[in-house]
Amino acid sequence: MDTLNLDFNKRYTYADYLTWMDDVRRELFDGFIKLMTPSPSRSHQRISSNLHGIFWGFLRDKQCEVYHAPSDVRLPKGKQAKTDKQIYTVLQPDVYVICDLSKMDERGCLGAPDLVIEIISPKNSQRDTRDKFAIYQEHGVREYWIVSPNDETVNVFVLDEKGKFRFNGLYAGDDKIQVHIFKGEMKVDLTEVFLPERN
Repeated sequence: MDTLNLDFNKRYTYADYLTWMDDVRRELFDGFIKLMTPSPSRSHQRISSNLHGIFWGFLRDKQCEVYHAPSDVRLPKGKQAKTDKQIYTVLQPDVYVICDLSKMDERGCLGAPDLVIEIISPKNSQRDTRDKFAIYQEHGVREYWIVSPNDETVNVFVLDEKGKFRFNGLYAGDDKIQVHIFKGEMKVDLTEVFLPERN
């Protein structure tokens, strides 16, 4: 439930978003509010931490950086639409990698990350596989991973020369995913991503 009683039929901007000073997690999809799960599951958090750690270890002496939720990614339409009142899409990917660090500021990322990873749950699977898929494709995210904790699988999509996501593969078990944006320099071992729970 939204504690500010915001109008879900109204279109808001990032400037509006900045005024909502409460504990409710939200994203803006072309100006329309989408509520987020207030507290992700333990398996979601474990997978997110594992992925962030793997990328952080690889990137710590390189130009690119890795971030994890909550971190705002502002996606303006057009090159001129970069003021807070002109931005209508604000997402919080579970994990993202950015190589053009000029896009980063103290409020997060302004523009498309190079790689985005979303970890789905039964409540948000359609949002990640359809809605965010379309948004990330439209804004030019170069690589998109959709992680399923229940199946312990990862679907990988890579942006082609026409600006469309191309299915790169479904990975599971002891597969190693070659990170496309790093042209073979990095492979992610899924046995290090889907570690068993410790009791």
